[in-house]
Amino acid sequence: MPWQNNNDGGSQDRGPWGEGGGSGGGDGPPPRNPWGDGPPRRPNGPRPGGNRDFDDIIRRGQEKLRQSFPGTGGGRGGFDPLGGTNWLWIAGGLFILWIALSSVYKVDAQDRGVVLRFGAYAGTTDPGLHFKLPWPIDSVVMRKVEQINSVDIGAGDGSNENLMLTGDQNLINLAYAVRWKIRNPELFQFELAEPEQTVREVGESAMRAEISKASLTDAIGPQRAQIAEQVRERMQEILDSYRSGIEVRGVDIKQADPPAAVDDAFKDVTAAQQDSQAYLNKSRAYAQQVLNRALGEAAQFDALYAQYKLAPEVTRKRLYLETMENVLSKVDKTVVEPGSVQTYLPLPEVQKRARPADTATTVTASPAQ
Repeated sequence: MPWQNNNDGGSQDRGPWGEGGGSGGGDGPPPRNPWGDGPPRRPNGPRPGGNRDFDDIIRRGQEKLRQSFPGTGGGRGGFDPLGGTNWLWIAGGLFILWIALSSVYKVDAQDRGVVLRFGAYAGTTDPGLHFKLPWPIDSVVMRKVEQINSVDIGAGDGSNENLMLTGDQNLINLAYAVRWKIRNPELFQFELAEPEQTVREVGESAMRAEISKASLTDAIGPQRAQIAEQVRERMQEILDSYRSGIEVRGVDIKQADPPAAVDDAFKDVTAAQQDSQAYLNKSRAYAQQVLNRALGEAAQFDALYAQYKLAPEVTRKRLYLETMENVLSKVDKTVVEPGSVQTYLPLPEVQKRARPADTATTVTASPAQ
């Protein structure tokens, strides 16, 4: 070997750093490991001291344990083939775990999954468990297609006015809400940058267009529901032209009042209109009552005329008697008709009625005496 040197005093083996080694069978110190790994020991025979053997076993076990974990550098030597093998197993396990966790996803019942492959649309998945390519190749964006969203336009508490011009050149303060949901997740994902802001602006534009066609009275009272439905249809047309993937479910008008500056005067006018409408309703009710009574009397006359044509004499006699009965029912008279009928004159009743009359005449005449 290149580091052997034979002297006259005997041959000794020396390492490259000058550590001397004993010649075969000599009593010199044993050769040392050139890597400095462990204390010097004798080639044959036990090391002096039993505790040193135990300490050496513990030290070697610690070195192997350090080499098995990442970040140890393979012990003091800096590289260990066994440690590199462990690194490969650990890296392989982490890769398999990454594949398993990033390739499986679940879509809830109210959602739809939009699959993006390198950022481009790759498909839409329904509720359930699905597989995809691992991240970052594929990614999934969940969109709640069954959730009803609401956008409030204008302040319903009157803190902020949302004034619009009506068709009869009046101002009206409107507060309303737009209800919408996602109809097409693909279009919703790629076509609109700010969906809620888009719905707000389209709703306000459609409402102003419809209010400009109606009068103030109609917008406040009877045509509010009709205006709300027209706004919904107009919003749906505009959003479909944008390819937004949004479905407008309804428009609810929460407040429709005149501006605050003229609110009191407008309330007075509204109260007067309500009173006028009440009087008109009463007059119509009375006219309907009179008309019904006249129709009833006309029907009764037609029925009586039909009976008169069948028996004129009998009907004429009956009409006479009924008329006289109605006329003389409140008169203190007794009519006796001649004939074979023996009548009864209620003389006691006549005397009773005559006595209070005489008494009243006497009391009235006494002060004059």
